[in-house]
Amino acid sequence: MASWRVLRRTLCTAAEAAAAPVPGSRWEKLKKSKVGVWCRGLFTDYKEACREVVVGSWERPIKASIYASLLGGTWACFYTRPDQQAFEATLLDCSGQLGLLSPWIRNGTSDGHVQSLGKLRNEGRLRVLSLGILALAYQADYDPDATLYEAQCSNLSIPWRELHERVLDVGFVGRWWVLQSKMKDYDVNEEQFKDLPSDMQATSAPSVQEVEMSERLHKESWLPLTVEEEETETNVTDRKEEESQIQALKEEQIQA
Repeated sequence: MASWRVLRRTLCTAAEAAAAPVPGSRWEKLKKSKVGVWCRGLFTDYKEACREVVVGSWERPIKASIYASLLGGTWACFYTRPDQQAFEATLLDCSGQLGLLSPWIRNGTSDGHVQSLGKLRNEGRLRVLSLGILALAYQADYDPDATLYEAQCSNLSIPWRELHERVLDVGFVGRWWVLQSKMKDYDVNEEQFKDLPSDMQATSAPSVQEVEMSERLHKESWLPLTVEEEETETNVTDRKEEESQIQALKEEQIQA
């Protein structure tokens, strides 16, 4: 009797175990969790957004091209935005170009601008602020390593409303535009020509006829010299007359 009870209990336990649901894998549990549901919803949203972008681009290609150009231009401006090292390298390059010239032929505007920027750089007061697609070079009051109270106190820093008065240059698409404009004609000292007459101080570009005439004269200067036939005949005639006169003088000397 006892053995029959044990057998029946064993069979009931096996039946209950067979009827119980089989637990899923870890991947199934993760998909059914809150994190899995949120990730699936996020993936679905991005999938629908990408599909709408592709369909909209196909339906309106001009609008899509404009947006793509704007995004590409913004990315190019951000990628080519110069930093402080680029500004210092450009400043040293300009200073080297001016250093190769005599002080008498340097442009006063170029030399003065580069000298002022070099002084600020040596004092540690030259800063560059990045604004995403462009950069601004401005002057500060103190060196960042200075231990003065005025230099370290944040309440005494440069306010934003005064930043435009301190801007020295604008960096955009890999260039510093103010410095490049100041370096235009850096090897022309206008002070040398202030004593000349007014009509000689201003120069104008030559006309098309003058350029063509200069080119033609330059090409003709490389051609070999040619003697005309009339000049050749005249020279031969003059030479024969000289020879006849010399021969007559010799005969007179012999007869004498």
